[in-house]
Amino acid sequence: MDYFKTNIDQLHQQLVAGEITSEQLVTETLKGMDAIDPEVDAFLARNDHAIDDAKKIDQAGIKADQLLAGMPIAIKDNIVTKDLTTTASSKMLENFVPIYNATVMDKLAAAGAINVGKTNLDEFAMGSSTETSALKTTKNAWDHTKVPGGSSGGSAAAVASGQVPVALGSDTGGSIRQPAAFNGIFGFKPTYGRVSRWGLIAFSSSLDAIGTLSRSVRDSVPVMNTIIGQDDRDSTTVDRPAEDLGAKIGQSMAGMKIALPKEYLGEGVDAAVADQIKAAAEQFKAMGATVEEVSLPHTKYAVPAYYIIASSEASSNLQRFDGIRYGFRAKDVKTLDDVYVRSRSEGFGAEVKRRIMLGTFSLSAGFYDAYFKKAGQIRTLITQDFENVFKDYDLIMAPTTPTPAFKIGDKVTDPVVMYMNDILTISVNLAGLPAASVPAGFVDGMPVGMQLIGKHFDEATIYQAAAAFEDANDYLAQIPGGK
Repeated sequence: MDYFKTNIDQLHQQLVAGEITSEQLVTETLKGMDAIDPEVDAFLARNDHAIDDAKKIDQAGIKADQLLAGMPIAIKDNIVTKDLTTTASSKMLENFVPIYNATVMDKLAAAGAINVGKTNLDEFAMGSSTETSALKTTKNAWDHTKVPGGSSGGSAAAVASGQVPVALGSDTGGSIRQPAAFNGIFGFKPTYGRVSRWGLIAFSSSLDAIGTLSRSVRDSVPVMNTIIGQDDRDSTTVDRPAEDLGAKIGQSMAGMKIALPKEYLGEGVDAAVADQIKAAAEQFKAMGATVEEVSLPHTKYAVPAYYIIASSEASSNLQRFDGIRYGFRAKDVKTLDDVYVRSRSEGFGAEVKRRIMLGTFSLSAGFYDAYFKKAGQIRTLITQDFENVFKDYDLIMAPTTPTPAFKIGDKVTDPVVMYMNDILTISVNLAGLPAASVPAGFVDGMPVGMQLIGKHFDEATIYQAAAAFEDANDYLAQIPGGK
């Protein structure tokens, strides 16, 4: 199946008309994975039941309002899938087969979507390049010598290389948007609380969000519409009336007010990347929108605040992996202390251990006020910065990443440099806002992403602007390898 030449709506119409069957669609998808993935290494596991699942969908029949019925989708491997290995790309969970589904998986199954496989990620979603995975190194779809971004690098590479039309990812500090930008696809992170995190292996519980990676803006909408909603098993989900997040797609941009923060085009942002975003601003103006410079003054504190909060929550969340109940257990242990210490030392990779130590230090009695408490106060100031801007503007636009994708191995040994790669995305998670990365051009042959940030629960305006920008450009026609 050539996903570069079709989209979910077209496939859906063909399925409803009986021009193709779900079984045929899934079979062709799996064949494509066999041909393409050895070069990209996006997938960790294949769903051996995918064709059987597709046959059941065909037998039941696909109705016009079942937009995802029979549609292949890839799943980031930190989202729990019943009877299918879920590893979080860690030695700690290398052989873990869950006995239940995450809420988002139950919702997708009820909609008839077909999970074709699990995608690679940075171990426990901790990283910005998918290089911290304990299981394999995924490559950028555009240049196999470069990183796909992270932590949802496997999902991004699977979509960008044409293996699947859409994939689920998770975003803690930019982990959907950054790999989407690096791979030239659309990545969407909803408002915190929009989508249930039940069954998402927790990294940082107050920051994590499940979202989508897709070739086009419109392919994201039916998936997001399916997975949003309150869940009694996740107390952080919000009870809101059912709505179509794509309802404003196609509406005019005339009169929309867009803010462009000066801090997001400053020091550290590649000049060529900044030029692409400035050009996008001019396109929005030509569509009738207003684009004006604003300030988000506390942005400079976002990186330290984020890594203290995220690492502290990770330290707490990862306590459960102790070599006792499930997961990796060290061999030839002689004492209970050996079980704990050696299982965690051998089961976790270097980046995960680094964040556990940072988080444990930040939460310790002598340093809690100086670090974790202060980071929480900065988080409040960052949130207030956004609220002040949104009093006068509908959207915020910015680069998604400071640079295009970098070479595999270039930065993984320098954690501080790697952490700074998230500088443009992490403020959104600290504030719990919705945001997306939209393909916005190329620098030296590699994709550049434009970030669109919206008000809480105003995903519809992001989709409106993203679709308008996509329609005004030909970036979807430019694909890896010029296929």
